[in-house]
Amino acid sequence: MNFEILHRDPASHARAGIIRTDHSEIETPVFMPVGTAGSVKGIHRRELLEDLNAPVILGNTYHLYLRPGTEIIRGAGGLHRFMNWDRSLLTDSGGYQVFSLSASRRLTEEGAHFNSHIDGSRHLFTPESIVDIQREIGADMIMAFDECTPWPCDAAYAGNSMELTHHWLDRGLERFGSTDPLYGHSQSFIPIVQGSVFRDLRIRSAEYIAGKFAEANAIGGLSVGEPAELMYEMIGIVNGILPENRPRYLMGVGTPVNILEAISLGIDMFDCVIPTRNGRNGMLFTREGIINIRNKKWMDDYSPIDSEGTCYVDTQYSRAYLRHLIISGELLGAQIASLHNLAFYLWLVRSAFHEIRRGTFSAWKEKMIPGLSTRL
Repeated sequence: MNFEILHRDPASHARAGIIRTDHSEIETPVFMPVGTAGSVKGIHRRELLEDLNAPVILGNTYHLYLRPGTEIIRGAGGLHRFMNWDRSLLTDSGGYQVFSLSASRRLTEEGAHFNSHIDGSRHLFTPESIVDIQREIGADMIMAFDECTPWPCDAAYAGNSMELTHHWLDRGLERFGSTDPLYGHSQSFIPIVQGSVFRDLRIRSAEYIAGKFAEANAIGGLSVGEPAELMYEMIGIVNGILPENRPRYLMGVGTPVNILEAISLGIDMFDCVIPTRNGRNGMLFTREGIINIRNKKWMDDYSPIDSEGTCYVDTQYSRAYLRHLIISGELLGAQIASLHNLAFYLWLVRSAFHEIRRGTFSAWKEKMIPGLSTRL
């Protein structure tokens, strides 16, 4: 993986760059649609390629390991071939999913013992097995195994969790260095900064991760319930330590406002389920504000979904029709809303890229944020 910074915003820490993997070139800032189980929910490959022009999507180790299983994926020649995707892939290590299984998981120095959410079967993830699984999946960018701390938590818990994440990282790096990719393309191993919302822990973790000289670095354990201002504070602290010449990936974040604020702090990569999950439930993001399409006020609104549309569906269907589909539980409604929201997110980061290159990002961001926060 290669990363080149093309331009910097003179009034913030935002930067426009390009990541090159063996599968695609990725302009940054970038939003990665979440394809947890090898598909972005409700979105066809053609739409990802042609309508969204997504250069990279995300898969999840936990879900792919449980179903269909790495034997099936390896038999297909890796996830790229299994899902017929010839652009870049990133796989999350499954740390967040194990975190969400708090009622049925147990963490030890060895790894994470957990019960499958599918059939209750017992499993163990170790830093080494996570590398092995991601080698078999074959993503271009693979994540270290970590513990995502809950919020709130006390400093002692966060500190112990961070130390465990660092220990797991060292073991994962050793395994990564002693194994090879399986499908003829290179893979990059990405460590994760943890430390909850404690300044001293975030500094220690960022320094530890920076010392590994990885091809990219990630920030985890945020957007788990903490106030947005605390999240931005932690991002600023960490980005002041992580190397400038490597991509910075903020995991699981967030709303359009979160994304613009994080870009201004120097973040390059994002993923989040909000566009598709909220879309399926009737929440649409537009330049004018947020629409809850379930509201009665849209029942006889025959105007386009978004008059300044970022996707073909925005002008083909009315708000009244989309409301009807969502209220009726029609699958087409969830597909249209998901496609619209993903198109909006990708438009947002691409607009940020061009504004940074023009040197106008900060002024543009300040104009955009009030509208993005408005409920229509």
